[in-house]
Amino acid sequence: MKNAVEVVVPGMSTTLQDPGRAGYAHLGVPTGGAIDAALVGVVNRLVGNRPDATVIETCGGLRIRALTHLLVASSSELAPRSLSPGETCSIPAGAQGRLWHYLAVRGGLQVEPVLGSMSFDTLSRLGPAPCQPGARYGVGAEPDQPIVADVAPLAAVIDTARVEIGPRVDWFEAESLLRLTSSTWTVTASSRVGVRLTGTTLRRTITTELPSEGLVRGAIQVPPDGDPVMMLADHPTTGGYPVIAVVHQDDVAAVAQHTAGATIRFRLQTCS
Repeated sequence: MKNAVEVVVPGMSTTLQDPGRAGYAHLGVPTGGAIDAALVGVVNRLVGNRPDATVIETCGGLRIRALTHLLVASSSELAPRSLSPGETCSIPAGAQGRLWHYLAVRGGLQVEPVLGSMSFDTLSRLGPAPCQPGARYGVGAEPDQPIVADVAPLAAVIDTARVEIGPRVDWFEAESLLRLTSSTWTVTASSRVGVRLTGTTLRRTITTELPSEGLVRGAIQVPPDGDPVMMLADHPTTGGYPVIAVVHQDDVAAVAQHTAGATIRFRLQTCS
């Protein structure tokens, strides 16, 4: 392994990500990992990597330089691209109408793992530091599998996400679940920890303090102001706000891909 990729401009919220650290929640360590695992799989497939190869995750503005001959693919171009030493590759903000983007290098990026993962967790600060100008990363061995795709068109980001009833729905006014699933919600802020939404106020009937309890990715917590927050990859393992609903795991990334000012709706799906 040798240094093969140099960060020229890190852009926004740019880190290394892989599937994360499963199995450590009992120690207070969330799984973390890439926000949009399906999109990571796409860019890795374009360069012949396994779906779990480590990639760069960014909200745009990233520019990297090749230090050796590389084959790369990004979610802004959605096609493999050869880079010679000294050539650069960029990911602009807002490409493909998505907030979170990925850059894959054939062989996968390599750094020292922490608890079995090369992901950076923004809440616990575990893993390799966020990308900085001049940072250099190694690339792993040539994958065994050939490249079988040269383009990967993507469907539009969905604007309706499925939800299931949460464990604390009884802490809210009876019509709150209906308000959640019949209203249009606007994204006001987003990070790897969660997505904050505003719309119809979700009012609680039980206003006493809730003892901290376990959280999962996709849980919709409601703070005292009534504006819901959907938990993302770097969510805390426990939280003290009641969870009114949980977004279907296949739809969490779609909610996360909405930029500030975009709108999203929720549709109730009963457990099968």
